[in-house]
Amino acid sequence: MKRILAFLATLILGILPASHAIAQTSMPGGKERIVIQVSSPETRLWNQALNYVENLQDLYGKDKVEVEIVALGWGIGMLKFDSPLATRVGDALKRGASIHACEVTMRRQKLEKGDMLPDIGYVPAGLGQIIKRQKEGWSYISG
Repeated sequence: MKRILAFLATLILGILPASHAIAQTSMPGGKERIVIQVSSPETRLWNQALNYVENLQDLYGKDKVEVEIVALGWGIGMLKFDSPLATRVGDALKRGASIHACEVTMRRQKLEKGDMLPDIGYVPAGLGQIIKRQKEGWSYISG
């Protein structure tokens, strides 16, 4: 019982040894890392996610933040070649954001890479990518 109380006291006071430290959300050198999930086909939500990219780059500085959008489920439609947001997606890519399509969703919707916008990336599973990024200490935003 005394050990439990001592552990709780150190936890509350924030004096845990370095081996118990919580993962930081920024990379060495202070670079912030943010992953944004978009699983909705709504244009307004996609515009919001693309605004997040610009806002985060303005806030932290373009070279001090890494932003990744992961599109899955019905949200993948805005990454198709005929997307009404093709120009905005291209602009976000030019600004340095990475934008990835979920290959599981693509298979389910019978989409090929030729159906998609140029220069986007692909991940085997969108949710798996988001979980991976969170384990790596990335901050998570649901778009």
